[in-house]
Amino acid sequence: MTDGEAAGRHRIVRPEDAEALGQDDLEARLLGRPASMARRDVSRGAEVSLLSARKFWHALGFPIVEDDDAMFTEADLMALKSVARLVREQELDEETALAMTRAFARTTDRLAVWQTQLMAEALAEPNTEAALDEADARAAPDLQAARASALKLADMVDELEPLLIYAWRRHLTAAISRMLADADPDASSEGVWRVVGFADLVNFTSLVRRMTERQLAVLVQRFEELATDIVTAHGGRVIKTVGDEILFVHIDPSPAAAIALDLIDTMKEDEVLPDVRVGMAYGPVLSRLGDVFGTTVNRASRLTSVAPAGEVLVDDALATALATMSGFETTALRRRTLRGIGPVTPSALRRAAGGRARDHDLRDDDARDSDRRDDGAHDHDTRKATS
Repeated sequence: MTDGEAAGRHRIVRPEDAEALGQDDLEARLLGRPASMARRDVSRGAEVSLLSARKFWHALGFPIVEDDDAMFTEADLMALKSVARLVREQELDEETALAMTRAFARTTDRLAVWQTQLMAEALAEPNTEAALDEADARAAPDLQAARASALKLADMVDELEPLLIYAWRRHLTAAISRMLADADPDASSEGVWRVVGFADLVNFTSLVRRMTERQLAVLVQRFEELATDIVTAHGGRVIKTVGDEILFVHIDPSPAAAIALDLIDTMKEDEVLPDVRVGMAYGPVLSRLGDVFGTTVNRASRLTSVAPAGEVLVDDALATALATMSGFETTALRRRTLRGIGPVTPSALRRAAGGRARDHDLRDDDARDSDRRDDGAHDHDTRKATS
């Protein structure tokens, strides 16, 4: 196979190739050809006004440029034509079409940054990777590694693109299924009910002061990977991660409880990560822009902030729901007032003695929990799930 035939198919990145890569070459590889069109050309080709073209470009998350600057390619023209067709043929109003565009833009922006960082780390020289207790880790790749990563991604883009479309279609299917289930006329009229959970790394602030930015990135990435695997394995959804915290939701209280306990166990046994604490609440939520809002979310967040390291606190609604399910027990704690929420009676969640919530490789840590806890601190009644 010749070098030309190997292009775009995981070829070895040679230093001379990376050094020779220019901005025009990169745009040609990723977008099909270098930028050669002005906004006027694009709007004219898509048969839309300059104002509409400007709105579309801005919705994609890019800065406004002058109408005569040659900043656009045929790919930009085709994308604008697609949005125009959505308005003309699918009877979408412009506001909805631009909102759809913004949804794509916000998601793919994070995706692109994430993947460039992953590739730079994968191609970095082994001796540039520092342990978490070392002081010479780099926060960003050097120029050669950055160029090599750019070239590698440009070569792989044709193979990555179908995976992106597949993942989007799969998640769209799941989202539509949830929407239809929530719209079931037999469902409660009180709104969409979810178990909302927050998992928070303990003592994260003190860790930050002792770590370089690169070491911190390694820790955060490990936390996100492990937490996401646990949440999705039990059928939950990760709504977002913010550094030391992950927000997840589930329709069913039982697997949601299993998620929380697995998070505690997994982080406790990990050699790199500190313990976590988890707070969960059960109730109606508002789902908007891929996020969740409402009192239930706020209550779960406040419970997380007061949860001891390595433990799970749940609200009364979730404790009541779990009382009829096998595999768990909840211990009601003293009533307390949570900021912005009011009086709440939290309960500590643990696995029932000898019980397993699910068959998905759940660790039984009752003995360790009983050794760690002060029985005198939990002086209220214990509600046990029935078998």
